[in-house]
Amino acid sequence: MLTRKQYELLMFIQERLKETGVPPSFDEMKDALDLRSKSGIHRLITALEERGFIRRLPNRARAMEVLRLPESISPGLATPPQRGTFSPEVIEGDLGKPAKPAAPTRPAADPVPVSAGIEIPVMGRIAAGVPIEAIQTHSHSISVPPEMLGKGEHYALEVRGDSMIEAGILDGDTVLIRRTDSAESGDIVVALVDDEEATLKRLRKKGASIALEAANPAYETRIFGPGRVRVQGRLVALFRQY
Repeated sequence: MLTRKQYELLMFIQERLKETGVPPSFDEMKDALDLRSKSGIHRLITALEERGFIRRLPNRARAMEVLRLPESISPGLATPPQRGTFSPEVIEGDLGKPAKPAAPTRPAADPVPVSAGIEIPVMGRIAAGVPIEAIQTHSHSISVPPEMLGKGEHYALEVRGDSMIEAGILDGDTVLIRRTDSAESGDIVVALVDDEEATLKRLRKKGASIALEAANPAYETRIFGPGRVRVQGRLVALFRQY
């Protein structure tokens, strides 16, 4: 599955190739998607290439081709997804919710132990450093003890970067997130900035503004005006492999 911006860019490239036979320039892509810089376009193109939707041709400026279109979205869809719809695609059903007890196979006086693990979808990567394009791809699942889960839906993300190391969150960790659109000042959250970039930071409320605070002195605190930051979830726990 693609993010809204990834989908919009892919369809823009596809339409331009159909109309002119020439891919759009970075400036044209930036203006079409209403982005502030070409670096955002570079991240989107890299994400599309990694997912096998486009291919950049070597030794040719602006040369790229569309290899395929998303199966889950009609290629003829004229209206792009609504703005601000990023949220991890948590699989419906029992994933991320307490499992129903299994029916006993022996008398109640001698119950059979039942595995308590609940499968939680891992929805890609989150930046704990310089923000990266939000990813909504269900790559795999992890088993989580039910006592670690509260009410609501949960998902997991793989951490990339070192901006939260003093909060005990390292590059390569997997964080467990409870899906929510609100948080208290001081909470570590998944924050979506300008509907384009996702990052894992500590949230600080400063009047009508929002500050995203790193836990590493090498990174500065970023302050945003009203409406620029949307909370997508709150940190519940993390997992680490050795």
